[in-house]
Amino acid sequence: MKSWIESANTAEGHFPVLNLPFGVFSRVGEAPRCATAIGDFVLDLAALEDAGLIDAGAGRAVFGEPALNSFMGLGTPAWDSVRSRLTELLAEDGAPDLRSDAALCARALIPAGDVALHLPFSVSEYTDFYAGRQHAQNVGTMFRGPENALPPNWLHIPIGYNGRASTVVVSGTAIRRPLGQTKPAESDAPIFGPCRRLDIELEMGAVVGLPNPFGEPVTVAEADDMIFGYVLLNDWSARDIQAWEYQPLGPFQAKVFATSISPWVVTKAALEPFRVSTPAREKPLLPYLREPGPMLYDVELEVRMQPEEAAAASTISRTNYKHMYYSAAQQLAHHAIGGCRMNNGDLLGSGTISGPEKDQFGSLLELTWGGKEPLTLETGETRTFIEDGDTMTLMGWAQGDDHRIGFGECAGTILPAPTERNW
Repeated sequence: MKSWIESANTAEGHFPVLNLPFGVFSRVGEAPRCATAIGDFVLDLAALEDAGLIDAGAGRAVFGEPALNSFMGLGTPAWDSVRSRLTELLAEDGAPDLRSDAALCARALIPAGDVALHLPFSVSEYTDFYAGRQHAQNVGTMFRGPENALPPNWLHIPIGYNGRASTVVVSGTAIRRPLGQTKPAESDAPIFGPCRRLDIELEMGAVVGLPNPFGEPVTVAEADDMIFGYVLLNDWSARDIQAWEYQPLGPFQAKVFATSISPWVVTKAALEPFRVSTPAREKPLLPYLREPGPMLYDVELEVRMQPEEAAAASTISRTNYKHMYYSAAQQLAHHAIGGCRMNNGDLLGSGTISGPEKDQFGSLLELTWGGKEPLTLETGETRTFIEDGDTMTLMGWAQGDDHRIGFGECAGTILPAPTERNW
């Protein structure tokens, strides 16, 4: 399917008419509001709503708000009807209502370079999982040896922990290196100071649109219906802080300082042709976690690293979302099985996505094997972990025959730690 907007028809572009992700934008001096991406443009959905070309809320305006939550809360019928109407308005042979109105086009179709993109939804809660088999195997091997790499529960349950919604930020937000306690191997006591082993985690984030009632578990199929769409997610990690603090309760300060997400939420409808099954199970899952059909997606992923003075970024990893052991629907069903209410705007991190080969690993911890095997970038510089001034960028897309369903990018530049005070 082609669009009358030419930039939406390029084979490697992320935002063809078959995608139509949702986000939030603003121009200088204007309030943030909802939009979709089409080619090299941002399409102002509030303007279309005001003009009567779309009606998601049955007469109640939802797209003039600075977050997608109201629209997400309307459920699948509204999601599908808006997507269908936008496709009709933007397709090459679709309805002329938008393209024939020069004044509305000038007002609603804005070059992407002229806008600021914001956090696309108000994050209610954030949960991060540890659901990638290769990542869990790699990290467990480093710290416990290959014979004890996976915890005894790992093949039975999607392990997770509750993070901080307050520090989820949109791509492009600079990240300050965290301070905290670490314990060097040669020291008898912990020390305080900036993290020295700063890392990324390449993840996908599932965005919950519909809640479940408090006290009511959901099936995997019902959980899939609750998910509005997906974003790229970088769960920044302070590995040295984590190594000291994580026993017995797991990550805390090492994981709460920042989580970056991409600004566009790609819908399940756009990803539907790319569904794939989770891998064969080494051990049977309990019935409540069994999937009624394919619940993962074939999404190509890349990690790029660019030192402050480098002219270009170096690609340091290429992998795929299909390598996950547990799907987002399984994670959501497990989260709710005890009666936990899942809210509109909840964000579920997949866990680090690593493939079976070394150049497919989704963290520097794995790529440099705990810092023992430094990476050499295309500039000739080497890295074990992230240095101040480095920019880390995640990219992702589902590859069709002649188009991509893209997520754009999820990027962040590391700033020095706060100036130390007399703590």
